[in-house]
Amino acid sequence: MALVDELKNSIRTIPDYPKPGILFRDITTLLGNPRAFRRAIDELVQPWAGMRIDKVAGMEARGFILGGAVAHQLSTGFVPIRKKGKLPHTVVSIAYSLEYGIDEMEMHEDAVASGERVIVVDDLIATGGTAEAAVKLLQRIGAEVVAACFVINLPDLGGAGKIEALGVPVRTLISFEGH
Repeated sequence: MALVDELKNSIRTIPDYPKPGILFRDITTLLGNPRAFRRAIDELVQPWAGMRIDKVAGMEARGFILGGAVAHQLSTGFVPIRKKGKLPHTVVSIAYSLEYGIDEMEMHEDAVASGERVIVVDDLIATGGTAEAAVKLLQRIGAEVVAACFVINLPDLGGAGKIEALGVPVRTLISFEGH
């Protein structure tokens, strides 16, 4: 089966969640499908196999699962980027806009050294607010963000363009129209 078809068929769509009119793309079904999960990770890793990548950064929470698997495949470290107040050591943080207000994300200040090459990984890019904040946070501490990778793109919401405007290439495996 073609990659796009296999991945799309392994993702559950939940209408009207978390609010009416939204089609929520649930990747827990992809994670539970060994073949689809493996293919997704292999495809996220493929462009960087053999390149120097120092760290993979994943956003809470599904980015932890995908990013951890990508880091393992690339034999590199993993950096969790978390919601405010979840990390136990000295952190750097960034505020970012959400649909209904402002939030903050944090990472340990010593998780990435200046000049390290980092790939950002998450399950989905929609409006791009979370990914944009993660890229800016990493760049602020001196990381070279090599790419941002997502299983799903919702192109109608424009998030990938926000990341590309920061000079970071975006890799997505599949797209769904709408939001």
